Amino acid sequence: MTDERYLKRTIVKEKVASRCLPEGSRDLRVYLPPGYNELLSYPVVYCQDGEEFFNFGRIATIANQLILDEGIEPFIIVGVDVNKKLRSAEYSPDGDLFAGYTDFFGNELVPYIEEKYPVRREPSERILAGDSLGGSVSLHLALTFPHLFQRVISFSGAFYPVSQSIAAETAKLEWLTMYMIVGLQETAFESDRGVFDFVALNREMKRRLEEKGATLYYGEHDGNHVWGFWQKFIPEALKTFLGAETG
Repeated sequence: MTDERYLKRTIVKEKVASRCLPEGSRDLRVYLPPGYNELLSYPVVYCQDGEEFFNFGRIATIANQLILDEGIEPFIIVGVDVNKKLRSAEYSPDGDLFAGYTDFFGNELVPYIEEKYPVRREPSERILAGDSLGGSVSLHLALTFPHLFQRVISFSGAFYPVSQSIAAETAKLEWLTMYMIVGLQETAFESDRGVFDFVALNREMKRRLEEKGATLYYGEHDGNHVWGFWQKFIPEALKTFLGAETG
């Protein structure tokens, strides 16, 4: 049975204005940790598919458990919602809305959060997280804004050929650290672009990134392309980057 303390979550709904997005704004949900104090400063995790990370990934409940019982340093989570009809256009690097979305993320969203919440501003204190194409766009955001993002969590990243090509053309990546997992049953996933072997795609991206000097925490596990699989690895992914409090 889930501890009642884990369910006492503080989640603030936000709407950030945007000149980069066609709709002119984007909905957010912001998780504030237990004992939140505006006089302190916090690492921040930015999640693509924000609504699903909170509802299906249960990331706020997991965060409470890690902070309250496992000594993880308190952190803030920013879930960035997406219109599923526009998701591929925004998240895929060859999508019509990709440039606008990445511009919004680096130049509007991050400044908005950093003005309103006491989050740390070092690249090592910002973490990007995403599943499938959300994992892909998280990597591309780091490649686009390395001065902002150097830590990425990717669950079953949709690293299609266009992403592979961009990674191949990228300069050295010693600054990048990435947590990557993929399900061993994801060998024939039916995406909106056709049927892909996600295990092969992730292995290839792992190879390309390591060739460039990136640090990877990579794993292949029994699982399919579903939240029931990814949710199990959210605690490990967060602990990889956030660790325990010291002192």
